[in-house]
Amino acid sequence: MRKKIIAGNWKMNKDVAESVKLAEELRRTQLAPEVTAIVCPPYTSLTEAAKILNGSAIKLGAQDVSVNDDGAYTGEISIRMLKSAGCAYVIVGHSERRQYFKESDELINAKAKKVLANALIPIICVGETLQEREGGITEKVVSRQVKGVMAGIPAEDAVKVIIAYEPVWAIGTGKTASPAQAQEVHKLIRSLLTSLYSSDVAEKITTQYGGSVKPDNAKELLSQPDIDGALVGGACLKADSFAAIVNAGV
Repeated sequence: MRKKIIAGNWKMNKDVAESVKLAEELRRTQLAPEVTAIVCPPYTSLTEAAKILNGSAIKLGAQDVSVNDDGAYTGEISIRMLKSAGCAYVIVGHSERRQYFKESDELINAKAKKVLANALIPIICVGETLQEREGGITEKVVSRQVKGVMAGIPAEDAVKVIIAYEPVWAIGTGKTASPAQAQEVHKLIRSLLTSLYSSDVAEKITTQYGGSVKPDNAKELLSQPDIDGALVGGACLKADSFAAIVNAGV
C-alpha cells in the first residue's frame, strides 16, 4: 500500500522571519506519523527551515532546480546547493513554471533526472488548462506530459518519483476538480505508467492531487484509490490548515 505524501508549496510567500515562524508552528503541531509531510519554502528560507525541522518528521523540499550543475547561470539554483541546504525533495514542472517561464516537458524531464541522479526525489507536475479541459483533450495533454517527463527514466528510478496531477484551472482559483474528476485522471496516469513500465512499477509510484486542496475537501480527495497525497498551495501557509490536510491522509 502506498504511503500518503502531503507536500506544501509555499511559492513566493514568506520572508525568512515569516518562514521561521511557520516552520516552528509546524514543528509543534501534531501531524499523523502515517503520512509523510513535506514543506517547500522559498530558496532564501531553506537553510533556516532545515535547522528548525531537523530531527522532526517533516521533510524539506525546494520549489524548482536548475538543470545545470554550476557556473555562469545568474539567478539559478543548483541541485548541489539544494542538497547542502537540507532538501530531500524538489518540485519540477509546476504549472506556473510551464506557464510563466515556458518550461517544456523535455526540460522538466532533464530536471527530474538531475534530481534523481543526486539521490533526491522529484515531485513532477502535470495537468491541463481550462481551455484544454473544455476542449475535451485532457487525456491527450496529460498523456503527452507524463510520457515526456518520464522519458528515459528507468524503472528503478521511476518507483522513487512522485507525480502530481494539478489541473491548472483549479490552482489558486478556488475551483477544485471533483473527487471523481481527479480520480479519473489519476487512474489514467496509473494506466500510462503501466504501459511505460509495468503494473508492478505503476502501483509503486505515488501520485498526488494539486488544485485548491483545503481541509474541507482533503479527506474525500485522499480517499480515492489512485490519489496518494496532495500538493498543497495556499492552504499550506497556515500551520493549522496544512496539519488538517496531512491528518486527513490517515
